[in-house]
Amino acid sequence: MSIGGCDKKPLDGGFIKTLQRYGFFGALRLGRDLLFSKCVSSQVRLIRYPFYLRGRSFIHFGKNFTSGVGLRIDAFGGKANQVLIGKNVEVGDYVHIGALDSVVIGDDVLMAGKVYISDHDHGIYRRSGESASLPTQIQSHKSLQISPVRIGNNVWLGEGVCVLKGVEIGENSIIGAASVVTKSIPPNSIAVGSPAQVIKQYDFALKEWINVHG
Repeated sequence: MSIGGCDKKPLDGGFIKTLQRYGFFGALRLGRDLLFSKCVSSQVRLIRYPFYLRGRSFIHFGKNFTSGVGLRIDAFGGKANQVLIGKNVEVGDYVHIGALDSVVIGDDVLMAGKVYISDHDHGIYRRSGESASLPTQIQSHKSLQISPVRIGNNVWLGEGVCVLKGVEIGENSIIGAASVVTKSIPPNSIAVGSPAQVIKQYDFALKEWINVHG
């Protein structure tokens, strides 16, 4: 089964089944990727090439991490475990994670392709105040705003989700495709939209998902 370009069980079934699944050249690429993955970390299960890691010594991969192609992680701040990834995390193609302070991803998290997670952005856009960014300022010269991001255990992020600074996503929650998460999401919730809004929460007493009306 493939989710966002990342096969959930790319190594199962032995050599013959790998050949049947990927073909000869695909199996060769898989072997190359396995070799590169172990050079990144002994904890990693598979990172598909090409991948881009800046600040590798500040990135922690949990056991059995698996990614699609084009993974990009930027750990700019020089802090230990600045990007902290739990165990059994699986991400699709072209996932981009950027940290100036801290991005923490829990265990058993699943991400589709083209997910973007960042603990920083450019500029201050308040209604008033001397510190507000001017529209005429060069974008790259605007001050960086930084706030940690935390994604709880067993979270599912759909295709093209953006998680922005200061957000915490509670455990067992699901974020729908193309959603932009600007505010924290409680546990056991389903959120969609731009900005993302909670539309359902699980009621353990009733054992069902309950619609949430904004």
